Amino acid sequence: MNIQNLPIQSTRTLVKALAAASSLASIIFITVVLPAEYNIDPSGIGQALGLTVLSSVESPSPLKKDTSAKGQGYRTDDTTIAIAANSGLEFKFLVQKYDELNYEWSSGESDLYFDFHGEPQGDTTGFFKSFTEATSSEMKGSIIAPFTGSHGWYWRNRTDNDVVITLKTNGLYEIIGLK
Repeated sequence: MNIQNLPIQSTRTLVKALAAASSLASIIFITVVLPAEYNIDPSGIGQALGLTVLSSVESPSPLKKDTSAKGQGYRTDDTTIAIAANSGLEFKFLVQKYDELNYEWSSGESDLYFDFHGEPQGDTTGFFKSFTEATSSEMKGSIIAPFTGSHGWYWRNRTDNDVVITLKTNGLYEIIGLK
């Protein structure tokens, strides 16, 4: 058996270490954290190091878009779309870059194949970006458009019966419609 004898620190040594750590933490807090996070610089060192500039930077939130300035752009729509048996169609919206489109659609009991995607405005190469591709009878969510262009769904009805989709949307967009 291998026994190691580790030295036990005296209370005096532990108190010195605690005092040194507390002092160092206080100095860092006063000279770095307060100026950088809260623009409070009691020592003046934060301004000399350029840390006070950091506290004034506000990062924009893409989820909190100010719709009051645009006013007329925000809208809410309920749309009914009929898809014939064994056929497909596209329904699109024009959405500007970083604008939000909230959506909820349902096809009742009928599962549909769908591709929720976007195509950049003015693109002639045929590029499109798929956001969701699946088979379902409903979907709910939102998208913040990564680019200006048409965004929407291609639905494919693989059943022998006509299907009606109820689509509810709100946000900043224009309806392009069936495509």
